[in-house]
Amino acid sequence: MITRDTDAFLAFARDCAPDFGPATAKAAFLVAPDGFARAEQSARDNLYMADADAFDAARASAEHRELQRALSASLPTICFAGDPQAPDALFPNNAFATVPGRLILGRMRHAVRQRETERGDIRGWFANVLGYAETDLSQQPHPCELTGALVIDRTRGLGFCGLSERCDETGARLMHQAFGLRATLLFDLAPGEYHTNVVLAVLAGRAALICADGFADAAAAEAIGRLYSPHVVRLSAAQKAAFAANAIALSATEVWMSAVAAAALTPADHAALAEAGFSLRSADLRAIESAGGSLRCCVAELF
Repeated sequence: MITRDTDAFLAFARDCAPDFGPATAKAAFLVAPDGFARAEQSARDNLYMADADAFDAARASAEHRELQRALSASLPTICFAGDPQAPDALFPNNAFATVPGRLILGRMRHAVRQRETERGDIRGWFANVLGYAETDLSQQPHPCELTGALVIDRTRGLGFCGLSERCDETGARLMHQAFGLRATLLFDLAPGEYHTNVVLAVLAGRAALICADGFADAAAAEAIGRLYSPHVVRLSAAQKAAFAANAIALSATEVWMSAVAAAALTPADHAALAEAGFSLRSADLRAIESAGGSLRCCVAELF
């Protein structure tokens, strides 16, 4: 099922058993922020991006190295070298994603980001080292920026896809098929929002962080909240701007977000995560966040 009908989606999704796959990834990979700078093409539709003079390449590199070190305590985490001609490449989850035994390549909207999926080293690592097959969506014309646009509940095979310049309806259908999902809910993001994973996180299939202000129609946000109730943290616009929804569960008991995002949470938010069985881990990514993304964007999951 792939639909905009929230009632039909909920009726179907509630009956989906948590047997689709593992709740969290077995490993992760990052791409170093080599050549870290403002990508002017990406800035056209990423309102979270700072002005060029706010970019600090040395600090971003140090933050990224510490992020890899920190994440490695939770799961195996490797890092590929960056490409100075691809300044957004430190956010690989938009270009690369996996299901067991298969690499999926997304279609990036901007030419500066399309360079990422052309990398032979990353493709070769999956094909020749891991033996993964490949589903290549990068050569068709419809934008579909993978787990930036599509938030996935891996336990039940459910997708939540926000449509914007970075993912159109055809692109959403291609991703639904590539991930082999049971059901995907389509909805429009609010004007100015570029990726779903800035306004929504589904944590290990049992909790959600949601900012209704990021949805064009709050009914879609409310439907997702009903599906994960009572383990729902409803975020304010200010918390969204701090990247509090750009979070990821990397184990059954740990949720990761940036230090700025964690500081934006209220005591009640912390309590809600604890009640859902999660401890909160964070990393200082203030320099990286000037590029318009945060911790979730940095992490490509390996299933």
